Amino acid sequence: MTLPLATLLVGCAGEMSILDPSGPAARHQFWVWWAMLGVSVVVALVLFALWLYTFRRGERPQRTPREEQRIMLRWVLGGGIALPLVSIIALLVFAAPTGRSMLPLPLPEGEAELIEVVGHQWWWEIRYPGENGEPDVITANRLVMPAGEPVDFRLVSADVIHAFWIPRLGGKRDMLPGRHSIIRLEADVPGVFGAQCAEYCGAQHTNMLLHVEAMPREEYDAWLAERRAPPAPREGFDEARQAFGEHCAACHTVDGFRQEFIVDDLAYDMVGPNLTDIGSRPTLGAGVLPMEEGAIAYWLEHHQLLKPGNRMPPHNHIDTETLQDIGAWLETMEP
Repeated sequence: MTLPLATLLVGCAGEMSILDPSGPAARHQFWVWWAMLGVSVVVALVLFALWLYTFRRGERPQRTPREEQRIMLRWVLGGGIALPLVSIIALLVFAAPTGRSMLPLPLPEGEAELIEVVGHQWWWEIRYPGENGEPDVITANRLVMPAGEPVDFRLVSADVIHAFWIPRLGGKRDMLPGRHSIIRLEADVPGVFGAQCAEYCGAQHTNMLLHVEAMPREEYDAWLAERRAPPAPREGFDEARQAFGEHCAACHTVDGFRQEFIVDDLAYDMVGPNLTDIGSRPTLGAGVLPMEEGAIAYWLEHHQLLKPGNRMPPHNHIDTETLQDIGAWLETMEP
């Protein structure tokens, strides 16, 4: 009996568990989940008890057809109409604050931090809008947010329906092409949280992970300032830059990349992740590979094996040494 119980308890913690909340919205959902489970267990036990009673009772009582009809009507009205109606109304009353806590309502202390999230097949684009003429900060598959304060996430999809879901903070919210929506979440304390696309969006849906970090406000502001500053020029890697301009710059952006290296007449016209700070990201391919030395070159050589169907074309026409040079240069892309 202990082994099955231990197996069930394993799911009560972890970075993707709704039973380990780390924010106000997630706590509301936590109590709604337990309330629904408790009511479901009670209803199931009552039904099982009635089911067993029908087998254990003695002789069937003799009733007239009118009495039988009255009993049947009582069960239909009570169990088929009154019970569901009362249950649904109680659930709505109990769960309404959960949905309200995720709405972008006015705050007494001012506006919440705004972060834009765009869903792609199969990766995440994260945008931090600039203020007072500041440039936007754009990254991919890594979401950094301030801890201890509400954050409004403006969600949209670039292709098919996705869903934004950070289990320990709350959610989820569908991301529809051409239609923006906003969800408000908050992390109680700094930490790292897992996130996942929660709407089937194609063959690599399960490999559409998002790394979420909550930082103290001072660290968050410093993180943004580093990325808003013009990138420092890096010496060397001229051949890698030329190869990137020839083979990659039609789809990918690197801030400060020299325009003379970019070849404009490529056949591919797709938007890929911004690679300006790729060297500082924890993973590649939306969670497929950990970021470590040589990982980018390995991804460039084998990305269609690691994540079949992703929209980056195969690099069979590029020699291995060139791919390794591009990967080594991209690993230096840090603020």
